Amino acid sequence: MENKNKQILEGSHAVAEIVRRLRPAVVSAYPITPQTHIVEDLEKMKAEGLADFEYINTESEFAAASVVLGASATGVRTYTATSSQGLLLMTEVLFNIAGLRLPVVITCANRAVSSPINIWNDQQDSVTIRDAGWIQLYGETNQEVVDLHVLAYKLAESLMLPVMINMDGFALTHTYEPVEIPEESLVKKYLPAYSAPKDTILDINNPHSLGTFATPERYMEIRQELFEDVAASKKEIVKQNSEFKKVFGRGVGNGLFEEYKTKDAEIILVAMGSVCGTIKQAIDDLRNKGKKVGLLKIILFRPFPDDEITAIVNKAKYIGVVDKSISIGTEGILASDVKRACYGKTKVQIKSFVVGLGGRDVTEGMIEKIVGLVKEKNNETQFIGF
Repeated sequence: MENKNKQILEGSHAVAEIVRRLRPAVVSAYPITPQTHIVEDLEKMKAEGLADFEYINTESEFAAASVVLGASATGVRTYTATSSQGLLLMTEVLFNIAGLRLPVVITCANRAVSSPINIWNDQQDSVTIRDAGWIQLYGETNQEVVDLHVLAYKLAESLMLPVMINMDGFALTHTYEPVEIPEESLVKKYLPAYSAPKDTILDINNPHSLGTFATPERYMEIRQELFEDVAASKKEIVKQNSEFKKVFGRGVGNGLFEEYKTKDAEIILVAMGSVCGTIKQAIDDLRNKGKKVGLLKIILFRPFPDDEITAIVNKAKYIGVVDKSISIGTEGILASDVKRACYGKTKVQIKSFVVGLGGRDVTEGMIEKIVGLVKEKNNETQFIGF
């Protein structure tokens, strides 16, 4: 039977469409490539009477983040989106949102960070603010990105933690793919109207302060509480992803990661985002040549699913971590996390590879090259260009 909800949509429009159905009360954003189509579509929906949220244009990304912070603090559902320099301009406010335990949801259209100026995709922007206290989710396809937005609001409002959904700029935002937009009745069933805890919001009839001055005697405990709650959120993510599958008939891996042909793999590649599609194709070709290669696709980057990942990669002999970002002077950022997770728990050899910076194409040939290099004994990070 034909699925009437499946459409051929640009990734940005698909995000705008699902955000509309998630019923935020306040949307605020500042345009920046390649995020602009998302907020343009939302503003158009508002102008045409298809949505009843308050849409607030601002003079900068810092201001947009501040608007959704303030709106969320009054107890309403909010949304914003940004990219690259815009995300970094929001950094101070992003730390504040997490520290205030506000369930804000943001879309990051991943893009390279200047200088030099570059508008194309890598993941340097979002991984750079990984320590702000936000749950970070990464989608491989536009369908996954749509579904992650629904999951994000459920998580944010059940955990009282902010959530960031990451989609690769241009590779997803400007690409047309078949996408099923969930029916509004199902969305409402899974995500009821938001009701904020009354003692945590700003209310003129019950005045109190949020985020006030913390002395050394209290600050450390507050940060420890945030640390522990973010770390513990993995259980809720798995639970809510399972509930999502029951309602919508599909899900994004197990909410933490997705395995692709890892059961008998001698070599496991680890990556996140749209590059996983290319890696899967390369793995199929390598398997036809008799090479036992698999993929562990990371969906949840923060909190990092350490033990769960170790249990998977421990089955292999060699791990190649494929990063679209770099910690200057050390190695790929995802590679550092994988090594830390595995330290003292496994003897598997782990190597760091960096690809796709600034929008450089990542080809199947490059993935095959990584598979050929992963057994080398040196521990140097390798940049794979052509």
